[in-house]
Amino acid sequence: MDRKRASRYARGFSGWSGESGVMNRTKLGAGVMLLALLALPPLAWPQAVGDHQYTSEAIELGSRIYTSQCALCHGPQGALVDGIDLRLGIFRGVSSDEDLRRVIAEGSGEGQMPAAALSENEMEGIIAYIRAGFDPEGVAVRIGDAARGEELFYGRGDCSDCHRVYGEGPRTAPDLSDIGAIRTPAVLQLNLLDPAAALMPINRPVRLVTLDEEVITGRRLNEDTHTVQVLDSTERLRTFAKDDLGSFEISREPSKPPVDMNEEEVADLVAFLLTLRGVQ
Repeated sequence: MDRKRASRYARGFSGWSGESGVMNRTKLGAGVMLLALLALPPLAWPQAVGDHQYTSEAIELGSRIYTSQCALCHGPQGALVDGIDLRLGIFRGVSSDEDLRRVIAEGSGEGQMPAAALSENEMEGIIAYIRAGFDPEGVAVRIGDAARGEELFYGRGDCSDCHRVYGEGPRTAPDLSDIGAIRTPAVLQLNLLDPAAALMPINRPVRLVTLDEEVITGRRLNEDTHTVQVLDSTERLRTFAKDDLGSFEISREPSKPPVDMNEEEVADLVAFLLTLRGVQ
């Protein structure tokens, strides 16, 4: 899928909304742009979280209730029912938390989903767990406007300066073409809010100086006792023997400084990145 097609996907996701509490202005690492969801199938509605604040206690309770009462039919990851992926917020005819509450309490599908007799705390927990992307230690996320998020990704956010999407862009940071299929919204929001924590060891920026004083910067791809492999700043794959290096420095910070974005912009980036599913 080229950027033009990705743009059509993003426009199709415009207008998503939701709340996860106060984020205020947030420092986002342009070198680590992550958040995830799938394109909606027919009859699926975007999630609208509303003005709810979900506590970690509610999410953890919801995890236990889901495992004991829901996973048999919906599956551990919430994707066994056709056209529904609870983990990724894909529902049929359901939008708000009140919609979810009604379906859980009353059942649906002419008896295919039975009504659940849950206490108020258990009901709140199930909804919180779904909104947290099935992450028992997660938080609910806000999803904004995907079209605005795309403009931010390719514009002021500088995400495309490092990240590759659908065969376009550099390889100096992880490819995000399928990020919407491999990360939950809650996990990826956390990665955005704390870019340094999101850096996997294999992707950390490095600076090498050889014994003949050549300086190489890039991304570490692999390392063993005697060698290190890096993708350098010109996107060349290079292997160095450690005995041939005068210095070898590994950074725990993204290669680019953070970009200052407000809560709405964070939500918009979430919405756009959730559309990246690896579909060519």
